[in-house]
Amino acid sequence: MAKYMTKQRRVLMDYLAENADSLLSAEKIAADLEPCGISISAVYRNIAALEAEGKVRRSGKAGSRTVYYQYSAAEECREKLHLSCRECGKTCHMEPREAERLARSIKTHEGFVLDRAETVLYGVCRDCRAGKRVRKKGESE
Repeated sequence: MAKYMTKQRRVLMDYLAENADSLLSAEKIAADLEPCGISISAVYRNIAALEAEGKVRRSGKAGSRTVYYQYSAAEECREKLHLSCRECGKTCHMEPREAERLARSIKTHEGFVLDRAETVLYGVCRDCRAGKRVRKKGESE
């Protein structure tokens, strides 16, 4: 049976899909969706349901107690290894050939099979390392 799609859930899912390359806190999501009339409690309620459905992935960042969410139901995210920058927060997909090589190496040497949908590798992106980082919308200097 299909899950009933409320207007709030549709707006939230559209927002998450548009920001699929970002790790977003519930507070950030609520602030961005406040003009649409979506409260923080509605964000938490819908995020929990989407997480239970496997459409949203929860993660954290080192040194932070904040929980971050990322839309993982997008076709381009399925079975992809994600790379997340600790500096700017940008998340991107690892090049498929390199991801396969890494997964194969881990399986061969460690006997461990990665769950690609749940794997995020943290580091510093090329732009941040080169000092080319562009501030995100709403971010101060």
